[in-house]
Amino acid sequence: MRADQVIIRPLVSEKSTKAREGEVKKYTFVVDPQANKFDIMAAVKEIWGVDATACNVMNVKGKPKYSRGKGGYIKGRTASWKKAIVTLVRGQSISAFEGV
Repeated sequence: MRADQVIIRPLVSEKSTKAREGEVKKYTFVVDPQANKFDIMAAVKEIWGVDATACNVMNVKGKPKYSRGKGGYIKGRTASWKKAIVTLVRGQSISAFEGV
């Protein structure tokens, strides 16, 4: 799997922004469901040229949603996805995120 297929998009939220502000930088990404920790760390190194010391991966379960239809309420779910939190080596950062 290529590096641009492993990392789908960065996850920008208040919690992930606070994790980037410390001395040890942590970046959060939405990743491919078949990717493992080693694939993700290699993709970060290939795309941005920084070294990762750790990678925490979690599967986020889709939430139930209800919508009003012709015959009443229709049950459904949002899509499940995979999230990765990558910790970089002390002193390194990804410059593309610094302006976000």
